[in-house]
Amino acid sequence: MSWTDERVELLKKMWGEGQSASQIAKELGGVTRNAVIGKVHRLGLSNRNTTPKSEAKPKAEAKPKAAPKPKAEAKPKPKPAAEAKPEPKTEPAVPPKPAMSPARKAIIPAGQPLPPQPSANEISPEALAKVNEVEKAAKKLSLMELTERTCKWPVGDPATEDFWFCGLPVQQGKPYCEAHVGVAFQPMSSRRDRKR
Repeated sequence: MSWTDERVELLKKMWGEGQSASQIAKELGGVTRNAVIGKVHRLGLSNRNTTPKSEAKPKAEAKPKAAPKPKAEAKPKPKPAAEAKPEPKTEPAVPPKPAMSPARKAIIPAGQPLPPQPSANEISPEALAKVNEVEKAAKKLSLMELTERTCKWPVGDPATEDFWFCGLPVQQGKPYCEAHVGVAFQPMSSRRDRKR
């Protein structure tokens, strides 16, 4: 399809009447709505009033007039650039951080010290002894070496080179080995006792 003089004139006429690009495309035939919009922009016709003035006036007049609002005090005009004193540079305001959910609070940025680990009175001595023994025999895997069958218990500070994962075989249906499951998944009663 080419834009002949006749088709361009029809486009201008219909656009001036306030018809949509879809309507114009349908009337012209063989062009898409986007082609019409593109041609309108190339012709410089894109600035048009979407509502005819004759329709807008009755609606405005139909509204009851409200009491006149008191005029706001006039703002002082800014001084010309020659007279204006440069304002001291200030740091941009830092928006407040959104409140973090309890699950997000547990994430610690790299390089920050880890929170205190559960104390001995929170974990049974048997479980603690088992963890200490297991960590001596751990495979000390990196993140890239982990699989679905290896224990994903992190040991150490993630910001240091001494950080590693246990790597021993996992307990069925859990992400950790038997010893780390004993520490990570505690019975409900012991968690209730700790909160008191």
